[in-house]
Amino acid sequence: MQSRVVEILQYQLKTGTGVTFDHIMRDISVPLHLEQGIEVVTYGCSRHDSDSYFLLRAFENEEVMQSVLDEFYASEAWRSGPRKAILERIEVSLKSVLLLSPNAIDEIRNSFLAHQ
Repeated sequence: MQSRVVEILQYQLKTGTGVTFDHIMRDISVPLHLEQGIEVVTYGCSRHDSDSYFLLRAFENEEVMQSVLDEFYASEAWRSGPRKAILERIEVSLKSVLLLSPNAIDEIRNSFLAHQ
């Protein structure tokens, strides 16, 4: 099986905004990602701090990732949708990109589903 590119976004949110941020992600941002064909592996508040958040997305390769994300972030649905509400709650954002097998991605997805 061919490895896939996984992007891990970690956010340190402004104090006290984690619950609202999670609602925005669940109700608006993740559905928008899915409508645009972006595979969201998992997302949510960190177990250690409700104001720490993560989002994992998977792509075929780095070129596809860049193209899809450029299109997503330029879209009117993002710009007039959850963009402002999300960005105003983020204090620090970190991004990591790695290669994982489809099995590893499924294991990550399933482990988070089992603990929700």
